[in-house]
Amino acid sequence: MSKEFVIGLDIGTTSVKACLFDLRGHVLAEAENMNTFFYPQPGWAEQNPQEIEQSAVQALKEVIEKAGVQVSQLLAVGFSAAMHSLVCMDSELNPLSPALIWADGRSHEQAERLLAGDGYSLYAKTGTPIHPMTPFLKLLWMKETGYEPYQQAAYFMSIKEYMIYRWFGEQFIDYSMASATGLFNPSTLNWEAELLELAGVKEEQLSRIVPPTTILPAIRADVAAEMGIPQDLPFVIGAADGQLANLGIGAILPGEVAVSAGTSGAIRQVTHGTVVNEKHETFCYAFTADTSIIGGATNNGGIALQWAKDLLDSESSFPAFLQKAEHVPPGAEGILFLPYVNGERAPLWNQRAKGNFYGVTLAHRKEHFIRAVLEGITFNLYQIGKALERLAGAPKCLYVNGGLARSPLWLQMLADIFDAEVQVSESHHSAAWGAAWMALLAIERVETLGDIKKNIPAGNRFYPDEENSARYQEIYQQYEQLVRDITKHF
Repeated sequence: MSKEFVIGLDIGTTSVKACLFDLRGHVLAEAENMNTFFYPQPGWAEQNPQEIEQSAVQALKEVIEKAGVQVSQLLAVGFSAAMHSLVCMDSELNPLSPALIWADGRSHEQAERLLAGDGYSLYAKTGTPIHPMTPFLKLLWMKETGYEPYQQAAYFMSIKEYMIYRWFGEQFIDYSMASATGLFNPSTLNWEAELLELAGVKEEQLSRIVPPTTILPAIRADVAAEMGIPQDLPFVIGAADGQLANLGIGAILPGEVAVSAGTSGAIRQVTHGTVVNEKHETFCYAFTADTSIIGGATNNGGIALQWAKDLLDSESSFPAFLQKAEHVPPGAEGILFLPYVNGERAPLWNQRAKGNFYGVTLAHRKEHFIRAVLEGITFNLYQIGKALERLAGAPKCLYVNGGLARSPLWLQMLADIFDAEVQVSESHHSAAWGAAWMALLAIERVETLGDIKKNIPAGNRFYPDEENSARYQEIYQQYEQLVRDITKHF
């Protein structure tokens, strides 16, 4: 029986997903386990790396059982993971601390101090914005506050690195995950000495940096047995979820922009070298030895919409909730919404940012607020996209994935606001498919990253409405002015 299947393991913040694909990118089965969050103090956000590692074991076991395939038919497993987590480890590589995740904002004072001083030069070296999300800022907070696990730590790892060590006995980190730490120089593909010194960390306390096609050593026998797989099944280190989402959705050529809109959101484009923005609006994270991903991530995607739903209409299903806004014209009849209800990363990079409704009158109803929230989320992505456009040119096509990609209303809104074609893949598991494809490349089953474009099941396409696009350009000018005026008060 020939081997015909590959698995992408996506270690996200909200959940761990394992997706089993055929070689054309069709999902045969998926398994998902939700992750637990802990908020011990306001602005802190933590997870248990041991829980997430066990969730991943179970997800791999479940997806093979669900697909009903023979393990002899599996070619490889590729890793995708959320960026910016940090765990302090002892000399035996056991966790001393919980994982501080991207949403942890405890280092906001350190970030503000750096931004008021020499922050731009650090950003220019690493391509990683100065923001509490990054492990660099988390380490700086630990150093300055005398955080006990930091003082006792022999090593520092992300959740992905912890899992790789647990399963394979190696301390490896791929280019993209290293880049997202804020301690890495994408021009040299090495740790950056100046940042390490500021954080009080030595290079030997960090993992060895390797390419995304690195095939890991044989998995531990007991872990393989628990998963129900052979010990010689190849596992490939892969990359971060953002880079792999671009790959998995096919946005890998100039003018092809990926938009992810789940709980948070992001807009990204592949480029060469390190490209930074003079206004500190975008990131540039390494991907392969000669490519990077530039873009911006927002804290406020579906989480802002969920907040509005809980507030306005907790009883309806999500499709029914969004449907209320279908007959409201562009501009929500005068309401503008700044979607910073969860602080903000790009384009503001200000954890103190707050959400705002502007232009509310007695004539407005629930449906106007729903439309305004959708438009605010999309204008925020568009504002990030304008910064990206100054670096990489105007988008020709938007490749979209994430939970909001299930909404035709929002997809048409996206096409109208960006005045560009929107393409949706059949599968919403773009990062997992990107991880799977990277694994296929590593084992030489496919020849190039670019060949994935022939192996992405196509979904719907949306084209801009000229009248709506023109109207949205007028409204966006008002939105951008409002952002400039209100952000002075954060």
